[in-house]
Amino acid sequence: MPKALVLYYTRTGTTEAMAKAIAHTLREEGLSVDLVHCDNFSLHTLPQYHLIVIGSPTYYGNMAAEVKKILDESVRFHGELNGRVGGAFTSSGNPAGGNETTIFSILQALLIHGMIVKGRPEGSHYGPVAIERFDQQAEQECQEYARELAKVTKSLWAS
Repeated sequence: MPKALVLYYTRTGTTEAMAKAIAHTLREEGLSVDLVHCDNFSLHTLPQYHLIVIGSPTYYGNMAAEVKKILDESVRFHGELNGRVGGAFTSSGNPAGGNETTIFSILQALLIHGMIVKGRPEGSHYGPVAIERFDQQAEQECQEYARELAKVTKSLWAS
């Protein structure tokens, strides 16, 4: 069974709600899932995952420092994540708060690792976004995104 990591940082709980929705849907889709706050993450476990989805609030158009620190330290696994599936999600206080640049900054690191990133033709193209709070639209986008990531992951990593 493919193993997924949903790694997130949150201060207000919005990004955590998104992470929980993504993790729940990935489990429904048949993946083994670890849902982990950045403060409780052990970097040495990173290579064991087939799917890595990272969520961060948007701070000044970028990811939280806690997420950036993990990605910076992930350089020790350069090459070991090649071919794994990756994704990103974010929350912010307003629609033009830097959501896309935050997601791009996370995806950029995943791409440098050689990971496979799945875009979406509908909704939030690069990954789910919650504005101000975790509402029904954000929940639906998280669920749809998770289903698509699960499909790709299972097609590549089915036992």
